[in-house]
Amino acid sequence: MRPSGRAPDEMRAISIETGYTKHAEGSCLISFGDTRVLCTASVEDRVPPWMRGKGQGWVTGEYSMLPRATHTRGQREAAKGRQSGRTQEIQRLIGRSLRAVVDMKKLGEHQITLDCDVIQADGGTRTASISGAWVALQLAVNGLMKSGAIVENPVTAKVAAISCGIYKGTPVLDLDYPEDSSADADANFVLIDGGKIAEAQATAEGAPYDEEGFLRLLRLAQIGCAQIFKAQDEAVRK
Repeated sequence: MRPSGRAPDEMRAISIETGYTKHAEGSCLISFGDTRVLCTASVEDRVPPWMRGKGQGWVTGEYSMLPRATHTRGQREAAKGRQSGRTQEIQRLIGRSLRAVVDMKKLGEHQITLDCDVIQADGGTRTASISGAWVALQLAVNGLMKSGAIVENPVTAKVAAISCGIYKGTPVLDLDYPEDSSADADANFVLIDGGKIAEAQATAEGAPYDEEGFLRLLRLAQIGCAQIFKAQDEAVRK
């Protein structure tokens, strides 16, 4: 039995509230159970220096966790004067995941930055960030098309992410903190609507697993991402 009482293939409740902030070109508050992440998309009419003059855009991501998003207060990274390795790794993952579904030529010379700020953490903050960032990105792109700044939608597909793991010998979907902190293995899958894989991160924490174990985790991820794709679609259509 999972600590939450969920079935092995059962997701936590998904909620996506769009237009959560006033000034960002695209924004949403995404919740996977008790994990909540504010995702905002900011559009700039410029690109990094190394991309100037190429007629292409750029998409990047940044990630942070608020000091009291967890059980105890964490020090702000700004106060430390540097980002942790974990933060850098996650924001690079967010950027790669979103760029996997964006045609940079159709975006034109615009840069879109996706800021993912964890308000409350209960496992799966990086996967919620990616899933919410896609919604914020699409909303920002809708605004660019409406204003005439771009002609075609550069977003080629939906992208979502979900965690899976082996908990007490059983593959389970969408780990919360009690499961994530004691799982024998955990994995994060970034999937593209239509059946493609953008990224897979899988680690044996307490015990190694075989190929079938990995495939079972992938199948669970496909179940979970199908639900996220549906929630994303409903969010951007509101």
